[in-house]
Amino acid sequence: MTENNPKMTKCAQRVVVLAYDGLCTFEFGVAVEVFGLPRPEMGDDWYQFAVAAVDKGELRATGGVRVVADGDLSLLTGADTIIVPGWRGIDSAVPDELCEALRQANQRGCRVLSICSGVFVLAAAGLLNGKRATTHWRYTDALQQRYPAINVVEDVLYIANDKVLTSAGSAAGIDLCLHVVRADYGLDAANQVARRLVIQPHRDGTQKQRVAQPVARARESQRLGTLFDYLYQNLAQAHSVRSLAERAGMSERTFLRRFHAATGKTPARWLLDERLRLAQHHLTTGRESIEKVAELAGFGQAKNLRLRFQQHLAISPLAYRKKFTAINN
Repeated sequence: MTENNPKMTKCAQRVVVLAYDGLCTFEFGVAVEVFGLPRPEMGDDWYQFAVAAVDKGELRATGGVRVVADGDLSLLTGADTIIVPGWRGIDSAVPDELCEALRQANQRGCRVLSICSGVFVLAAAGLLNGKRATTHWRYTDALQQRYPAINVVEDVLYIANDKVLTSAGSAAGIDLCLHVVRADYGLDAANQVARRLVIQPHRDGTQKQRVAQPVARARESQRLGTLFDYLYQNLAQAHSVRSLAERAGMSERTFLRRFHAATGKTPARWLLDERLRLAQHHLTTGRESIEKVAELAGFGQAKNLRLRFQQHLAISPLAYRKKFTAINN
């Protein structure tokens, strides 16, 4: 670490975000907002944050602003997580020094994630060979053509491999960052950050990037908004397409079409995801038995809860409770 670099105290997670000439301001801001703001309510073990400049001197950023970073690439040697914002251009070469620093960091176990076109930096460093990855839908074809060793997955929000994570367009970077917070500190911490951001606390990584009709008609939007309010208050109850369509005042066919346009999911998948989220919340913030959590979250019996956890989270409810309760405490 050079004398001019900020001191990073030892903690649970040390996050370093890259800055460079031609910086993508929004994606950079996402990383700062999620990991760089002081959050005293989270305790002393919250993320320690720093910015590492790829280029020397004053850095031009999108929107007519300039940035001067306190740190350089030597910060990557002490990072637990490195974030690559959208790169300055998919045709812009990635410096060899940066590629080598990312490889060394990843080899020692550092988690590396990209937002939007930042995936081209990870690809140039060879970190995605043989792995699944995604990026903004405009760039998926170019990524696959240039790096055939990567399994490029189109039209998902993000893909979380063990230590290399990629996200789609700019806003999907928020979803991936919240996924990281959820993995590190648990569901309640991620929900608190989401509330501060005034955004939906959890969008599954498999949700589609492109929605055919992203904005519903005013009347239908109001109907669905009321329906979602009802569902959040009654997740444990049994629901059918017919009952939900009736409550929304739509035909079943119209309801299914509008629901998918608004969420990117079927009602069944949406309910499953929200019930899993609710179960995770009860497991990490309460002391109810697994049987009671299954009942509260709408899974009925404990065996159903265990099955869904294994299928979708690859962990048992009890193991999840032990892991994330320990983190939160």
